[in-house]
Amino acid sequence: MTVGRIARKIDVNGIVQGVGFRPFVYQLARENQLSGQVANTAAGVTIHVEGDTLQIDAFVSDLEKKPPPLAHIVAIDIQKTTPMGSQGFAIVASKGGASRATLISPDVSVCDDCLGEMFDPQDRRFGYPFINCTNCGPRYTIIDDIPYDRPKTSMRHFTLCAQCQAEYDNPEDRRFHAQPNACPACGPQVTLYDSQRAVLQDKDPIARTAQLIKAGHIIAVKGLGGYHLCADATNDKAVERLRQRKHREEKPLAVMSPDLDTIVSFAQITSGEAALLTSIQRPIVLLTKKRPEKLAFSVAPRNQYYGVMLPYTPLHYLLLSPGFTALVMTSGNLSEEPIAIDNDDAFERLKDIADYFLMHDREIYLRSDDSIVRRAASETRQIRRSRGFVPMPVFLKAQMPAVLACGAEQKNTVCLTKGRQAFVSQHIGDLENLATENFFRMTIDHLKRILDIDPQHVVCDLHPDYLSTQWAKTQKQAPLLQVQHHFAHVAACMAENKLDEPVIGLAFDGTGYGPDGTIWGGEILAADLAGYRRLAHLEPTPMPGGAAAIKAPIRMALAYLHQVYGRGMGALKLPALDAMENRESDIIVEMCVRRINAPLTSSLGRLFDGVAAIIGLRNTVAFEGQAAMELEMMADDQDEERYGFEWRDEEIRQIAIGPIIQGVVDDLGMGMPAFIIGRKFHNTIIEGCADLCAVISKETRIDKVVLSGGCFQNRLLLEGLIHSLAQKGLQVFSHRLVPTNDGGISLGQAVIAAALADGRTSTVA
Repeated sequence: MTVGRIARKIDVNGIVQGVGFRPFVYQLARENQLSGQVANTAAGVTIHVEGDTLQIDAFVSDLEKKPPPLAHIVAIDIQKTTPMGSQGFAIVASKGGASRATLISPDVSVCDDCLGEMFDPQDRRFGYPFINCTNCGPRYTIIDDIPYDRPKTSMRHFTLCAQCQAEYDNPEDRRFHAQPNACPACGPQVTLYDSQRAVLQDKDPIARTAQLIKAGHIIAVKGLGGYHLCADATNDKAVERLRQRKHREEKPLAVMSPDLDTIVSFAQITSGEAALLTSIQRPIVLLTKKRPEKLAFSVAPRNQYYGVMLPYTPLHYLLLSPGFTALVMTSGNLSEEPIAIDNDDAFERLKDIADYFLMHDREIYLRSDDSIVRRAASETRQIRRSRGFVPMPVFLKAQMPAVLACGAEQKNTVCLTKGRQAFVSQHIGDLENLATENFFRMTIDHLKRILDIDPQHVVCDLHPDYLSTQWAKTQKQAPLLQVQHHFAHVAACMAENKLDEPVIGLAFDGTGYGPDGTIWGGEILAADLAGYRRLAHLEPTPMPGGAAAIKAPIRMALAYLHQVYGRGMGALKLPALDAMENRESDIIVEMCVRRINAPLTSSLGRLFDGVAAIIGLRNTVAFEGQAAMELEMMADDQDEERYGFEWRDEEIRQIAIGPIIQGVVDDLGMGMPAFIIGRKFHNTIIEGCADLCAVISKETRIDKVVLSGGCFQNRLLLEGLIHSLAQKGLQVFSHRLVPTNDGGISLGQAVIAAALADGRTSTVA
C-alpha cells in the first residue's frame, strides 16, 4: 500500500440519481487520479475514494461546486475509512437499503445535444421522438420505486439494443446509465389512430398528425405527464370546436409555440419571462398579449394574457416543426376531471373530443399537468406547481416529523414531510368527483412509497364536507389534526420563507371554513406555526345561494347593495339592477334578509366579485375567479384615488363594506368609467389594509407581514401591498415556491401539524 494513501467514504444525498451524477464522479475521480467506486443507494449515492490528501480534497471541492446541471446536493457526509488497495475507479451496481432518502429529479425538457442529434439526418436517432440522455427527459412520471434504475421505471418493458446498451454501459458516454435510453430499433414508438381506434398506417405518424392539425382537426397527443388536446391556435373554428367538445366555455387555453422569436410575434416578453420559458422546467408562462391579437380570439377571450410554453419533449419539437405559430395544448380531459394517462382510458374519455389520437407505448406511472407561472413583483410566482418542479422539495428551517397533509378541496395538492424537506405533490385538482379522488389517493400512495415515508401524523382542513377531510378521517394509523384554512395559508408562506416567529398574516381568498361556522376569506391574523389569533376581517355579508353565488357574482352584488342601502337599493340606477328581473332580485334579497341558504362571508374574493357585477362587468362566470380577474385586467394603472376604508375598533376589528360600496355606486352615478372605478377599488384595498397593518404592528410589535391566499394571484393587489407595506417600514413575505392559492395549503397544514406535534405553544393565540 502506498505510503500517505488515505481513504474516504462519501455519502451524497439530494437529486443525485438519473442526472449523470455517477459518471460525473467517475470522471472527477480519474481527473484527480483517485481509485475506488461509486454506487446508487436508496439514500442517494455512496462513494469510496483512495488517494493522497490533496487529491481527495480537490475531489470533494469539485463535487460540491461543479455538480451536473440537473443535480441538487442537499448533504455530503464524509467519513474516514480504511484503504482497500483499489485499482482504478469503477461504477458498481446499485445498492438497496432500508432507508430511502434520495431525491428524485423532476421531468425536464429535452436538451440541446439531443435536439441536435434528432434533427441530424446522419444520426441514428434522426426524427426519433423519445431521444434523451442523462441530462434530460422523463424522470418522476416514469418511476415506480427507488433506487432509480431502469427495472424500476416504465422503460423496463423495452430491451436495449446492442448500440444503446453500449452507450448505457460506457462511463464516457452522455447516455451512461440514462434509464430512459432508447432508439428507433429498441425503444417506444408512436402510432396514429382515429377515434374508432383504427390505426392510420403512415411511415411518419407525427408529420401526418401535423397535416391533420393544419386541416382543422383536434388531436389527443400523449405527452410526458399525460394527454394534451391539440388544435391549431390560429384556427378560430377549430379552437371553438375544442371548447364546445371539452365543455370549457371561456377559461383561457394554453398554447405551445416553437421558439421565442415566434412568441414575440403575438405576446410581449420580458427578460425574466424569457428565462422562464427557456428553463429546463418549461412551464406555461402568463404573457401579455400584443394587439391586434394574432392567435384565434377563442384561445383566451376577453383576457389580457396568453398562457404560453415552449416545446419540452422531442415529440413536441417534431410536431411544431412544419411551421405552426402556436398549437393549443390543453389538458386531455373533460372539465374538472384528471388528465388521461392510459391509452385505453384516453380512447374512452376523449373519444367525443378528439378526431385522432397520437399515442405511444411508454407507460406514464403518475400524471403531471403542465406547471403555470407568472412574473409579479420581480419574482416568479407559481400558479400551478406540477411538471418540472415536482417532486423537488421545499427545504424547511427545522427538522420535521413524518406528516401527511391532505390539502384543500380546490386545486388540491398533498404534502409529505421528512427531515427538513416538505414534498408538495403535483397539482391534483378539484376534489369534486371519483376520478380526482382516486388520483388523490394514488398520489399519496406513490409518494409514500418512493419517498419511504410512513406518516406519524395526518392533517386536513376544518371543513367537514371536503373529500380530503373525509378521507383523512378514515385513516386510523396516525393521529388526525384539523387546521383552519386561512391559518394554513399563512403558515405555508411562513414555511417557504423559513419563518417561525410571530407574523401578521393577510389571508385573502374566496372561501374557507371558519371555526365560527361562517365563510372566511378576508382575514388579518397574528400567527406563528403553533397558533393564530383573528385580528381583523371584512364585515360579514350574506352569500345568497351559498356556492351558487360563486358562479353568479350578481348575487353578491345584490347582497352588498342591500347591506348598505337596504330597501332603498331599488332606487339606484345601476347596470347590475337593470340586467335583472325584479322578481329574481327580490328573491335574492329575501334570501339575505331571512338568511335562507345565505351563509355569512367575510371573503375578499366575494367582494371583488360583487364590485365587478355592480359596475356591469360580469353577472355570471364560466370559471372560478373570472369576474375578479377581469376587474383586475380592466383597472387603469395610473389612477391613485381611493374610496373610504373604515374599521370598527373592537376586539376583532371589522372592516366596513359601506364606504367602499357607496363610493363605487356614487362614481357610477357620476358617469365615472369602469376602468377608473376598478383601479380606485384596488387602491382602497391596498392602502386601507396597509394602514390597518401599520396600526396592528404598533400594537403587537410584530413587523413581519406574510401575504397568502388566492386573491394574491392578482398582480395589482400583490405588488401594491408589497410596496405600500414596505413604505410603512414592515417586512413583507409572499409566495414564490408554492402557489399562493389552495395549491399551497398542504404545506401550511404540514408545518402546523409538526409544530403542534413537537409540543410548541403559540405566542399569539
